[in-house]
Parts: sequence; C-alpha cells; structure tokens
Amino acid sequence: MHQTFKGLITKYCIMKPQKLLRLVSEMLKNSKKSDRELAGILGVSQPTVSRTRARIEKEYIKTYTIIPDFEKLGYQIMAFTFAKTKAYPDVSAEISGKSKEWVSKRPNVIFGAGGEGLGKDLVLISFHKKYSAYAEFMRSFAMDWGNYLDNFESFLVSIGAGYKLRDFDLKYLADDI
Repeated sequence: MHQTFKGLITKYCIMKPQKLLRLVSEMLKNSKKSDRELAGILGVSQPTVSRTRARIEKEYIKTYTIIPDFEKLGYQIMAFTFAKTKAYPDVSAEISGKSKEWVSKRPNVIFGAGGEGLGKDLVLISFHKKYSAYAEFMRSFAMDWGNYLDNFESFLVSIGAGYKLRDFDLKYLADDI
C-alpha cells in the first residue's frame, strides 16, 4: 500500500516539510537539475538532497520523461475521447484486461482511465499525426469496443494552430504543491 506524501515527511524526516515540498517542486520544474544545484536552491547539503531524492524516486516518481514539441515530431492532433460503457458486471475483469491489452498496442494513447462527467465514464488521450490516422484510430476503437459502449465522443485539439492558453507541461504543477 502506498503512503501519502505527508507520510514520507513523517517516515523519513530527512528535510523539513516545506523543503521537501520545494525539492519536489524544483524537480517538477526541471528534473535534470543536479543534486548539487538543488542543494544550493534549498540551502541543504548535497548528500541530503541525494538521499531524499532516492527515497522520493523509489516511492513517488513513476518515471522521468521529456515533453517534446509534438508539432515538430509530426503530430497534428491531440484527441480526448470520452465514452459511456454499458453495464456488464460479470465481465468487468475481462473488459479490464482486454482494454489494457488494446491500449498497450497503441503507443499514441498516452492516458486512459475510468472516471465520470459529461455523462461518460471512460477517457482516452491520444496523439495523431494527421486526421486520417485519427479517423482510423476511431474506426478501430468503434469496431473493437462497440459492443461494450453506449456511445463515445471526441474533443480534438489542433497542435500548433488555433487558440492555446498554455503549452502542455507538468512544470506548472510545481506551483500547486
């Protein structure tokens, strides 16, 4: 069972809580910063940062990655697909396994989960290099999942064009923790 972030503060007592949160915040802003740089920012020793980072990475950080310029990689569309599933209580484990396998075969799907809102209970976020690739993706989705869905809809974002409030980046969360 995973403990909460506050549990980490209590369990390890490596840094004061506000410095620990600041460390995570700095790592969100730029995970390439060295332990030495982070120690300077936080006003603690480099070994303290190294030990704390190792423990945080072990229990709270799923992965390190980059956020590329999707347009320069050839992607034109980011799609948010919302679906309403039919109620199949006896086959939910089967559907769960099948859906994980389906998503694992589609590397352009960056997120998929159950949830609620807009009368839907499933969301997928995917990237597509052109509209025809998106259309083929949706045909496949409809063919493979049509028997399990009441309906589905997508919201498409044109990458690199149109009105954008903010670029896609997790660094913005740094100011919210």
